[in-house]
Amino acid sequence: MNRFMAAAVGALAMPPILFAASASAADCGEVVMTEMNWKSSQVVTAVAEFVLEQGYGCDVKMVASSTVPALASVAETGEPDIVTELWINGAPSYARMQAEGKITTLTDVLSDGGVEGWWIPQYVVDAHPEAATLEGILANPELVGNRFHQCPEGWGCQRANASKGAAAGLEEAGIEIFQHGSGETLAASIASAFENEEPWFGYYWGPTAILGKYPMHKISLGEYDEEIHMCDTDPECPTRGQGLSEYPVGPVKTVVTTDFADNHPQAAAFMSNLSFTNDQMNALLAWMDENEATAEEAAVHFLTTEKELWMSWIPEENVKSTLAGFF
Repeated sequence: MNRFMAAAVGALAMPPILFAASASAADCGEVVMTEMNWKSSQVVTAVAEFVLEQGYGCDVKMVASSTVPALASVAETGEPDIVTELWINGAPSYARMQAEGKITTLTDVLSDGGVEGWWIPQYVVDAHPEAATLEGILANPELVGNRFHQCPEGWGCQRANASKGAAAGLEEAGIEIFQHGSGETLAASIASAFENEEPWFGYYWGPTAILGKYPMHKISLGEYDEEIHMCDTDPECPTRGQGLSEYPVGPVKTVVTTDFADNHPQAAAFMSNLSFTNDQMNALLAWMDENEATAEEAAVHFLTTEKELWMSWIPEENVKSTLAGFF
């Protein structure tokens, strides 16, 4: 890490600046924010921490968490104040807590939502346009190496893919289902395919470093049908494998306690604007992977190179002025 980067990372750890221009800055006090156990959330959290501390005078405390425990903690203790990246498809208590007024949803922090699906390398489509569709792949399985790369055993996508694959007729078309043992080997298979410009066909999700590093083409599985997709994930469903549905887009929200939204309207307004497209987050995660960087270093890279974007998230001109000198 060069000296500028080291200094900038140091800035992220500086105590908050308290300034008179913002009426609520000095009263912000302690704010408890999640640090989820996946990289996109960690980057979002690092960016939010910097702006809340250096711009709004908050004393941000991080708490390690994940989706279900974070909301359980809010329900039981009223903390954390901010859940930066909540994938609500995996949060059964989300709708109830919002209806009860315990939490307030500020924004879609990933504006495109979380995506899942079947992909092939773009170079395969460029060389063989017929491989751009599921029908073309089924008619020409050799174009994808006669193989479908399946999620690891025990993952929810493994069950869903098995049902979707049966409905699509992958094995009948001569496509072997290759079961990966871990997420790491699944990612490595994509990297290896790109390195050697070989066929690849299988499941992946985003935002991820993989989709940021490697141009991939998403194969359409048709319209999303909630009933069919829910059946795909239920091993007891009697009609599994009899219908084909696209994966749903997963809403990804920033959620705060209603007390925080009421008591910190300026900070909440900033958090309402903090949002990344999947392309933006994919690129950040790819940079992070290629540079073996921490989430804090990725945040500094973003804050340095995308100043116009993140400054647009901040409503107050005085806060922008305070932060302008950092990067």
